[in-house]
Amino acid sequence: MLNLSIVLEDSARAVPDRTALVYGDLRLPYAVVDSVANQMANLLVARGIGSGDKVALLCPNVPYFPFVYFGILKAGATVVPLNVLLRPREIEYHLADSDTTAFFCFEGTPEVPMGARGRAGFDAVAGCEHFFVLPATPLATESEHGESFWAALSGLPGEFETVRTGPDDTAAILYTSGTTGRPKGAELTHANMLINALVSDEMFPADPEGDVSLAVLPLFHSFGQTSVMNVSLRRRATLVLMPRFEPGEALALMRREEVTMFAGVPTMYWAMLSKIHAEGAEVPTTLRLAVSGAAACPVEVLKDFESLFGIPILEGYGLSETSPAVCFNQLGRPTKPGTIGFPLWGVEMRLVDRDGNTVEGEGPGEIAVRGHNVMKGYHGRPEDTEEVLRDGWFHTGDLATRDEDGYYAIVDRTKDMIIRGGFNIYPRELEEVLMTHPAVSLVAVVGVPHDSHGEEVKAYVIPAPGTTVTEDELVAWCRENMAAYKYPRIVELRDTLPMTATGKILKRELR
Repeated sequence: MLNLSIVLEDSARAVPDRTALVYGDLRLPYAVVDSVANQMANLLVARGIGSGDKVALLCPNVPYFPFVYFGILKAGATVVPLNVLLRPREIEYHLADSDTTAFFCFEGTPEVPMGARGRAGFDAVAGCEHFFVLPATPLATESEHGESFWAALSGLPGEFETVRTGPDDTAAILYTSGTTGRPKGAELTHANMLINALVSDEMFPADPEGDVSLAVLPLFHSFGQTSVMNVSLRRRATLVLMPRFEPGEALALMRREEVTMFAGVPTMYWAMLSKIHAEGAEVPTTLRLAVSGAAACPVEVLKDFESLFGIPILEGYGLSETSPAVCFNQLGRPTKPGTIGFPLWGVEMRLVDRDGNTVEGEGPGEIAVRGHNVMKGYHGRPEDTEEVLRDGWFHTGDLATRDEDGYYAIVDRTKDMIIRGGFNIYPRELEEVLMTHPAVSLVAVVGVPHDSHGEEVKAYVIPAPGTTVTEDELVAWCRENMAAYKYPRIVELRDTLPMTATGKILKRELR
């Protein structure tokens, strides 16, 4: 018997009256959150949904997410969290690809009609039998889009005996972002996700007075699920839910709720620092742990944050296929800006060449991972699984180097590498240099087609507030500060850059 829902159940038994969730003015104790999750499990069983069934969840960071998520796990079913930005056709694809039986969808608002989009996607999938609406109005028992969650729960008991699941049973199917192709569902087991949460939690000692964690990373994403929600509930912390990231609001919530733990992606840190510099926003004083992942964080952002907040950003690395955490800069060891630290306990990493041979020394090479965190495979895609899982090692597609102390550093995605005139160019290296220019606030470098060179280097730049710079001036500066074969010949100034729901820059769209 091993079930990921233990991270909630154990805390509810130990500290039933402690606040588990904060959402606006709503404060919910652990006992209440667990009780509603039990009702949710009873609902699924009553509708004939249980072991082996897939249940999809389309929901932002509101209390419904843990209610439904842990209810699905308790019932022995598999959670299929969906990106809240999906359109009806994309929802249809995810429901069909995952063989979903039931679908819980947040109603949304007139401005963001998630319920309408979800219903449209659901209606196109004949195999998905049950549709439930998570009403935007608290405790509402009616919805124009379908059966209300609260009406369905009415009269069901708040006690439930969790269904026995094995360590290798699938707990969740997490879909890749699709930035390089059709999204694939990574099957993660109860052991994958529980051990990853336990090891991630133990890397960072808990505050004896009780931690408060700000959940602004989307909980449908592996980083938000494991490193924020599951870690926080396991350590009996208070989870402050924020449905949509806005830098000023995030800083205000940190101050109001006395947040001690924050996990974000680099663009979130960049946005908060920009807010502080541009508007003089007050810097929170209670934060003692800051973690970054999902993309490489510019060294200039790391330095700026530590100078203002007085603590370092601990950079780590992971993927949906690895539950997600693989390695981290860890407390008790020196932090090296620009690196992703050491592998987690029980996780092995090595660098390999294109033929899968181990690369000794510094590298670079592709990261291969083996350990308790690696997925079973891609749901319904044996060929795709065989392509990335070879001899027990998961081949990530990320290029890295390793220094003499054993610290790994991401060079780039293999698919993001630019080949210009036969030379390999790593966009992240150029981005780091450009970020040192006083007029550059954020930058993304991509390769664009070129008749004679194959690819040309192009930089998309968001200028720093209050500065004036031209595209030609930046090209000239790059020529002086970078090797002749790799400096960007093209620069485009922009107000924004396209990003995923998790804040990763979408280089595919820029290309």
